[in-house]
Formats: sequence, structure tokens, C-alpha cells
Amino acid sequence: MHDPAFTRPPASTTRPDLTGTHGMAASTHWLATASAQAVLERGGNAFDAAVAGAFVLHVVEPHLNGPGGDMTGVFATAENPGRPRVLVGQGPAPAGATIAHYRDGEGLDLVPGSGALAAAVPAAVDAWLLLLRDHGTLPLADVLAFSIGYARDGHPVLARVCATIERVAGLFTEHWPTSAARWMPDGRTPRPGEVVTDPEYADVLTTLVSAADAASSAGASRARAIDAARATWRDVVGPAAERFFATPHRHSDGRDHAGTLTAADVAGFSASYEDATTVGFRGRTIAKTGAWGQGPALLQALRILDGFDDDRLDPSTELGAHTILETLKLALADRDVWYGDPDQGAGVPLDHLLSESYAAERRALIGERASHDLRPGTVPGRETPPLPPLRTGASTVSGTGEPTLQNDGRTRGDTCHIDVVDRWGNMISATPSGGWLQSSPTIPGLGFCLGTRLQMTWLDEASPSRLEPGRRPRTTLSPTLVLRDDVPVMACGTPGGDQQDQWQLPFLLRVLVGGYSPQQAIDAPTLHTTSMPGSFWPRTWTPGGAVVEDRLGDDVLAGLQARGHVVARAGDWALGRLSSVTRDPATGIMGAAANPRGAQGYAAGR
Repeated sequence: MHDPAFTRPPASTTRPDLTGTHGMAASTHWLATASAQAVLERGGNAFDAAVAGAFVLHVVEPHLNGPGGDMTGVFATAENPGRPRVLVGQGPAPAGATIAHYRDGEGLDLVPGSGALAAAVPAAVDAWLLLLRDHGTLPLADVLAFSIGYARDGHPVLARVCATIERVAGLFTEHWPTSAARWMPDGRTPRPGEVVTDPEYADVLTTLVSAADAASSAGASRARAIDAARATWRDVVGPAAERFFATPHRHSDGRDHAGTLTAADVAGFSASYEDATTVGFRGRTIAKTGAWGQGPALLQALRILDGFDDDRLDPSTELGAHTILETLKLALADRDVWYGDPDQGAGVPLDHLLSESYAAERRALIGERASHDLRPGTVPGRETPPLPPLRTGASTVSGTGEPTLQNDGRTRGDTCHIDVVDRWGNMISATPSGGWLQSSPTIPGLGFCLGTRLQMTWLDEASPSRLEPGRRPRTTLSPTLVLRDDVPVMACGTPGGDQQDQWQLPFLLRVLVGGYSPQQAIDAPTLHTTSMPGSFWPRTWTPGGAVVEDRLGDDVLAGLQARGHVVARAGDWALGRLSSVTRDPATGIMGAAANPRGAQGYAAGR
């Protein structure tokens, strides 16, 4: 570890990490954390626990994720710890989701932020079941018992769920009657703490368990039984979604459109795995998704920062904050120009973008003043794709995009996140999202709606992240795994859309360079830039924008402003939703840490 010359947090403001030797879990909701921990206590492994917690998140944080959405996970197994893998729970665009249909047939210049035209093929449920099949140990019934119970018998509804419903109540009553019936059955918004249920989703999950049990009774292996549940999911969801969204409904552009998702799209999708994309940083290996996600932007940022002395990496100083903000702008500019689904076309030149020579070129662009330009780099032998449209301002028409932070730091909600490690050394970091209760109308008979990830695509044939049937949208979901000597030692992540990797960067710098514990690093004040096109509708940006927590201090904030940053103060405890788990391979001691902001993140273990 490097000399911890960083600004240290006052002892009175820090809390110890939880520690234990049995297993640790951390997530954005206490019921999900408790469910994951219960699975660990009953002898399940980290993957059993993560799946149990994730299905609970569908039920208890419906404003942040849902069964019709997506997820991304990075994990390593005790049997093969040096090979981090990515669980790909991101569905592609449906067969009917063509640029011509959206641009010419529907008169759109952006994919809407809400409504079924923004829906990729639902992928989260299939991905979690795939992980359970291949790396879990428990029967499906045991893992889904928690979510079925909370959906059927009820759970106390969060104040933020109630606030989200209140915000879109007019949309529900005027245009989305199935959502009004689901969330406002007596014509009013539920009150915080009121017990709410989702019997239709409970029925769907029970149907999956019944399919697995029937297959087991007929002599099928555990893997084939879970595959029977996956097939049942497709058979139940696909036809219901196609039938319901064939009727036009209100989208975020203020007009009515029908969806494009069909039963064939759902039937043809299967979640998958791939090797993680990695770089070395200060004696650690950082593992992320490929460039179909924004994860490599964090790797690019670490490459750039690795060439600076430690005093430029401290987020709590003016110089460090400035350097980090300028680094993020460069990495995100490459994200917005070069990243996209590499399965088709020429692919994303990640070897070059993550190279030391390219990092040195980018590092040289960081000056004493804040840049207000979008500055993607060039790749030898490749024509640079066009810049995305640069829009400023905000729209006021109906509907919402991702429920994440506004540019001034005020929260409208987030995504979800869960980290789990077990006594054997299995570790996973996962970020479920999409299918928010406000993303599209509730599908009758299912109790949930579709996601809106296609809003991250561009209606531009020349863009690597263009809308195209079969292509995955370039997701913001970005969990992280950290390895030392080919063994996983930390998993971390956060909700927050475009801010996910931005908030993880100061966290990692404080832990890996500054000597902070994970809990100290989570508690410390943070920041992010808005000087890039937003990934969510209406895709605006603030040139030179920097959103900061006031606890960085007046001197630091004044220094940033003097350097030309357009500073928006977010409040003392406003940014970041991080959680983390750790494991020391030498002792077997595990740790967990969770975000105090909003009093919603939890860590548990023993």
C-alpha cells in the first residue's frame, strides 16, 4: 500500500467496516441484505445469496429495478479465483427496433425515456437463474422463497417508492391505467411504511418454482430443473408483453406509440457469460464489463491516473479533485464515441484505449483549467465515429428516464446494487436495474413493466451505440471486482447511471492509494462531472459541469470554480450509493461496508 498522504477523514465521522468469517452481504435495501445473509447462514454460497437478494430487490425497490429490466454482474469463483467473469444480463434490441421504424415510422430523433419503445429484451431474471444454475447450490424454491413471501404477504413500502408514485400519479391515472390499478388501487398513493403486495408477480415466481419442482420430480438434474424455470419465464412473459404493448400508450415524448417487443424476442434470448476486461493499478487487478457497458471508462481513468504522483489522486484536495474530474471527462468522451456492443461490426478498440501509450496521450491533455469540450481520442487506422448530439437544457414533457440524480445532485432515485462474499472465497458484485415502476405501464397478469435501456442507443447508423435489432444498448450498469495476486479481495459498486464509475473512482483511489478502509472511503465526500452527454433521455450535458458534496470544503470548491469548473453544490451527504465486501485470503476474514446516504444501504454478516 502506498504512503497514505491523502486527506484523512475525521475519526468522529468514520464507522468501522463490519467483519466476519462466515459470509458478508451488502445491498441497497435491508430486506435484500437480510435475505442474502439468511441464505449464507443456511449453508448457501455467495451466488445463492446474491440471487435471493436480487429477487427481493425486484419486490422491495420497484422504483429502482424490476423483473422486466436488466443486470450486470462481475464475479469470481473459489475454484477459479484468478479468472473474473461477467454475468451478462443485458438484453438486446428487439427485431422490430430499427432506426427506420423509430425515426421515420414514429417521428423520433431520440429513443424515448419511458414507454415500451425504450424496452430491450428483459434479461435480469434469466441471468440470475443462469448464475444460480451454474454456480449456486440450493434448489430454486429455497432461493425464491424470500421474494415470493414479500410479494404475496407484503412488505413495508419505502418513502421513496411512495414519492416516485406521487410524481407520476397523473401519468398513471390519465395514460397508464394498469399502473394506476397496480400502485393506486384505491385512488391514492401508498403511505410510507404501509404494507404493499404484488400477488401477480408472486404468482409468476411460484410458476417458475413449480416448473423446476415438476422437472425434478420427473428425474431432471438441478441444472435442468432451473432451465425448466427459465423456459417457463419466457413462455409466460413474452406473449403477455407482446399482447399488451401492441396497443399504443404514452411515451416520454408526449405521444402514444406501440412497443416492438414480441414473444419471439423473449423466447430467443438467453443470458451468458464472458471474461472480464481488466487492467492493473497499484498492485491490484480491476475487473469490469466489456465496452457494451461503461465499465472500461473506469479502467481508462485508472490508467491515466496511474501516471500521476499520489498527491494528484486525493479527491479531498483541489488539485486531486480537478485531476479526477478532468480524467473522467476524457474517459467518458471515449465512452460516448467509441463504446458499443462489440459483437457486430468492427468492434471496440479496447486494446488501444486501455494501453499505457494511449493513457499517456490522454494524460498530457489535463491542464490547470477545466475543459468545457468533449474530447474523444483517436485510434490508429480507425475513423473516429461522429460525436453524439450535444444538447443542453431539460425537457418538461411526460414520463421519466432512469431514476437517477439530477445535475444539481438532487436525487430522483437510483438503481440497485448487491455485493456478496462467502467463507469459501466466492465473490460477486452485481447491479440490477431497469423495469422501474415508472418506466412503462404495468403488464396485466405479470405485476411488473418493461425496462427502458434502449434510450441509451442513438438513432444514427454511424454510432457504435446505435439502435439495431440484436445489439445490446451500451449500459451504465458497472459493478467492479478487485483482485490481488489473482485472488478476489474486494467487490464494490453503486447505483447512479452515468455516475456509477465516477463515484467508484474516488472510492478506489482512497482504498488502493490513500489507505482508507472501504467504509471510510464510502463515507468520504465525493464528486462527479456532468460534462458529457447523459446516457438517459433527454441526453443533455453541462459543459464543464462538476457536482460536488459540500463537505469537500469551501476552499476546495472555490479552487475548482477558479479553475473554470461549473460547480453545483449537492449538499453534505448527497452523492454516491456505494457498497462493498472484502475478503483477506490469508486470514479468511471478510468485511462489508454500506452507504449511509439516504439511510437505505445495509451490510450484514458474521
